[in-house]
Amino acid sequence: MNALDELIPDWLALPDVALHLDVEVSRVRRLVDEGELIAVRRGDPVVRMIPAALLTEDGIAPHLRGTITILRDGGFDDVELLTWLFTEDDSLPGRPIDQLRIGQRGEVRRRAQALAF
Repeated sequence: MNALDELIPDWLALPDVALHLDVEVSRVRRLVDEGELIAVRRGDPVVRMIPAALLTEDGIAPHLRGTITILRDGGFDDVELLTWLFTEDDSLPGRPIDQLRIGQRGEVRRRAQALAF
């Protein structure tokens, strides 16, 4: 078990994400490549997986792409990015991903910008 397993209990393989979003798997791969979603290699056999919390009933968590862009521009790799999104922050309160899921991007983005630059 690694640090991400402790922070993120629920993961989805790309075909499961495709079903949830009602798109082809190739579209999910493009969403990952375009920075709309984050996928990491895990499991046995090793496959690309996405944290389930990046999705909502309506699709992808709002404001996720912009937050991903800020952190990547600041030099974060995908594991660091996911670790930050899923780590409790008492000043928010809660985890950044939870704030994004409810549409609260302002404070999350301010913190991301402070970390990234």
